[in-house]
Amino acid sequence: MELKTIILDDKGIKRTLTRISHEIIEKNKGAEDIVLVGIKRRGYPLAERIAQMIENIEGVKLKVESVDITLYRDDLSKLNEQPVIKDVDLINVENKKVILIDDVIYTGRTVRAAIDAIMHAGRPKMIQLAVLIDRGHRELPIRPDYVGKNIPTSKGEMVSVELMEIDEKDSVKIYEL
Repeated sequence: MELKTIILDDKGIKRTLTRISHEIIEKNKGAEDIVLVGIKRRGYPLAERIAQMIENIEGVKLKVESVDITLYRDDLSKLNEQPVIKDVDLINVENKKVILIDDVIYTGRTVRAAIDAIMHAGRPKMIQLAVLIDRGHRELPIRPDYVGKNIPTSKGEMVSVELMEIDEKDSVKIYEL
């Protein structure tokens, strides 16, 4: 893999998440009855950051949950015959506005699997989707409500998101495969 370009640095990610936080508050007319659900792995720390920003803006502490979609992936049989259950958190979404958060949306399959997992846990009032990066190439009719950056990519490119909580630095880069 060869580095093609750096899309966002730490300050760019912070500005982008601040904007998404304001958009969530505006679209939902406040922060009441909102639950943030981060898709494991990098969606969860993004959800925690957005929750902190919303608390700083609105003074409301949001519940942050996570969803591990390992058991809900439609291509799971191709990955492993006997899936391993990892750190599954129970999510309370009944009658809540769920904001599903992920780092990158690509085909839409991960988001679809996360929606299945959320619906299995209860019946939310609504589900909205926030992503840091939308790289296009959707295979399912899924469109984010909140997008940090639209990055048109080719299928021969990879978007790499690094977050302080996992990777010890914040960045979004595109690599040529």
